[in-house]
Amino acid sequence: MSEELKKVLIEGYNEEKLEQSSYDEGWAQIYSARQNDLVLQAELIGLEPKLNKLCGVVLVGGVRGYIPQDFSGTKDAHEFRRLLGEPVAFKILSYDREGDTFIASRQAALEHMEGLTWKWLEQDAVITAVVRNVTPKVLMLDIGGITTELPVQEYGYGWVDDLREEVSAGDHLKVKVVELDKENKIVKVSKKATEKSPWPDCAKRYVSKGTYKGKVSGVMEYGIFVNLERGVDALVPHIRFGKVKRGDTVYIRVRGVDPRQERIYGRIIPKK
Repeated sequence: MSEELKKVLIEGYNEEKLEQSSYDEGWAQIYSARQNDLVLQAELIGLEPKLNKLCGVVLVGGVRGYIPQDFSGTKDAHEFRRLLGEPVAFKILSYDREGDTFIASRQAALEHMEGLTWKWLEQDAVITAVVRNVTPKVLMLDIGGITTELPVQEYGYGWVDDLREEVSAGDHLKVKVVELDKENKIVKVSKKATEKSPWPDCAKRYVSKGTYKGKVSGVMEYGIFVNLERGVDALVPHIRFGKVKRGDTVYIRVRGVDPRQERIYGRIIPKK
């Protein structure tokens, strides 16, 4: 049966509605990305020795692509391996239709995204950042190819003892640009600046000589932090009648509230 006859026999036939295979769609993306200098993104599904060097493996549709370590944007093989299973951005460098493969560069994609980000980035802009690495007191964030640090003090209101208990790599955060120097390529951001401050309203809810229930949020050498409500922690001295640990419920007697410093001072008292 000829193609023409098929069209005649199928009422409403429209060739544009025929399903394309993922393989064909993959090559369409590859051609378009190469011709229009676009950035693609896919999961790094493997690492293989290829072209006499270590290469990361990605798929676009059904087409297999390779990112040589030289073009990976990582400093060594160990850092490259840490990207396994993660989505990575890349630009197409070349392709081999007969061999059903392409070569790509993550480094070129990062530089492309960074250049665009510096162009549109503005002071006080609220943007999305992706968490790349988490330590107890610092987050490493990616904002459009630019890496910047977020110290624990800028994570939010209140005391945070360990950021690893709050955030994981890959999480998305809304942050505000609080310092920007495009000439020297300096950008600082704050998640805290995107949140509504509990101060000074909370100062009306905690008065001097009042007693309040709270939960220990941190134990430091210089004192104990007690959380009274979201974003509000009192700093109190260590107690003489025993020890406390994070998570313990305690009662504090307030001796002072300082809205300007965003601090409540007091002491832990025994429950009677």
